[in-house]
Amino acid sequence: EPSPATHRPLMSLAERLPDPKYRVLKDVFGFDRFRPGQERAVDALLAGRNVLTVMPTGSGKSLCFQVPALVMGGLTVVVSPLIALMQDQVQALRLAGVAADKIASSEDRETNVTAWRRVVSGETRLLYLTPERLMTDRMLDALAKCDVRLIAIDEAHCVSQWGPAFRPEYQALGRLAEHFPGVPIAALTATADELTREDIARQLFDGRAETMVLGFDRPNISLAVEPKRDWKRQMLTFVQRHNGASGIVYCLSRKRTEQAAEVLRENGVHALAYHAGMDKDAREANQNAFMTEQ
Repeated sequence: EPSPATHRPLMSLAERLPDPKYRVLKDVFGFDRFRPGQERAVDALLAGRNVLTVMPTGSGKSLCFQVPALVMGGLTVVVSPLIALMQDQVQALRLAGVAADKIASSEDRETNVTAWRRVVSGETRLLYLTPERLMTDRMLDALAKCDVRLIAIDEAHCVSQWGPAFRPEYQALGRLAEHFPGVPIAALTATADELTREDIARQLFDGRAETMVLGFDRPNISLAVEPKRDWKRQMLTFVQRHNGASGIVYCLSRKRTEQAAEVLRENGVHALAYHAGMDKDAREANQNAFMTEQ
């Protein structure tokens, strides 16, 4: 006679693990374990400490704040410099069933207003903003009335290296601690030497932050240079060597972007253009096609 235990349904990893961070990791993101460095960053943020994390691209920096955001509840504000990166993360989170939104200049007013209503109602878990959008008196005052539990600053090296000239609002992020006292801040970057890390920590955290450096080596990335002779032929030769793979061709102008996509299409490669001069709907449709591997 089988024992009663034989008839019990098998428990999932999430059910066996009482720690909510593991449940979120498994149930939302589908991972059985954290990658190196991630869990330490997650634990520090959950304990209310500021974190400066330097991890190579592709090592899972976003999970360092996304997991605590969902464990903590309330609202997490994510600062990102590029609207395309914001769109990428928001789309990925929504596909995972997470209530994420962005408010950006690329959206029409009605779309942004609708997103803000979701924030105010408490529906949105992660809100993505550019530093220019965030660091206005109006937005800061509005967010101060919300249940902000965590702030994440992506590409944090901009605070130090390029802040004064390229993105001055990144330097203004140093005022966030005044506006949101007691709210832990995560600063994330893939590249910051010791001096840059010290400068970021001084500006954002007044030097009080837990710093985690996993190195800069990216073994999956290589760099090669060759003289330009016939760019169309050279581009095609390279792309054809990677048949079946996906990739991005960066160009110096909108016109060249259109030309490159056309050359690839004429030679049997499914290629789409993406640049700031395109109609918003067409640009978003092309990005969605790329992200969903169509």
